[in-house]
Amino acid sequence: MHHDQPPLRARSAPGLVPPLLLDLDQMVDEFTRLPMRAEFRFDPDMAAVITLEVLAERGPSLIWHIGRELLHRGVTAMSGSGDVRMWPTLPGKQPSSWLLLESEEVEALFEVPTEALAEWLDTTYRIVSAEAEMDGLNWDGFLREVLGEPGTPSA
Repeated sequence: MHHDQPPLRARSAPGLVPPLLLDLDQMVDEFTRLPMRAEFRFDPDMAAVITLEVLAERGPSLIWHIGRELLHRGVTAMSGSGDVRMWPTLPGKQPSSWLLLESEEVEALFEVPTEALAEWLDTTYRIVSAEAEMDGLNWDGFLREVLGEPGTPSA
């Protein structure tokens, strides 16, 4: 998926799956890490997509819509292609994965702690299974929202 401006807000599923707040590091260069905070949100009505908001201290937050399966696979193996890729880091003290987000405007590499992310993703799959995540999806409404187009008036 891709970076959106203005941000699309995914409602969190209250009582079902609360948003996940994680501390992660943005790799500014080979030796410099910039600590950041990120929020992962799950909407059971759009279960195949996770909204990731990287919270900025100053300026606008960075919002991406990422496939839930890509994140789930990226915890243990290379996952994704194109704008979003995720793969595990080398074994260390704390399990983590690299998350690379690219667009025409932005390229950002983050180290994401994976233990809490994996548990949170497992919770989302208990709410909506992978097999059922496309059931009942309003494709017209979904595409209008993703493309930022206004809704058409109903007759």
